[in-house]
Amino acid sequence: MIRRSILVVALSLQAVTAFAQTTTPAPTPAPAQTPPATTPAPKATKPGITLAKFQKRREKAIMAADTDGDGKISLLEWTAFQASRKAKGDPTKSFARLDSNHDGFIDRAELDAFFAKRFAKLDKNSDGILTDDERPDHKTAPNQEP
Repeated sequence: MIRRSILVVALSLQAVTAFAQTTTPAPTPAPAQTPPATTPAPKATKPGITLAKFQKRREKAIMAADTDGDGKISLLEWTAFQASRKAKGDPTKSFARLDSNHDGFIDRAELDAFFAKRFAKLDKNSDGILTDDERPDHKTAPNQEP
């Protein structure tokens, strides 16, 4: 039994070593007579924002309110955070909207759920990516009607 295990390990090491030693040939250089390309390369388009990226960005911004570093935001921390941002509206109401389990704290799970709903509402074509025109705070986004 042990001999078989040793044999399998030895063969595996040999296979890995042989694979590592194989090299791909270097590409041949292009001939000097090739004229330069006349069409410009397409611009790299900036991809939209996925749900994970959207949640991570928003969570990072909101978790700045967690001044004591315990991983959750209290109403006192939220009120101070909103005042520092000069946010409009009642911070108590926005806190209650985010505190979905009504335990008196906003944690990461509640933020993820809140931002997932927000993302779904913004993602007009439901493709899982927010493009520039789907983001209302983006400079190329069309004005939202009241």
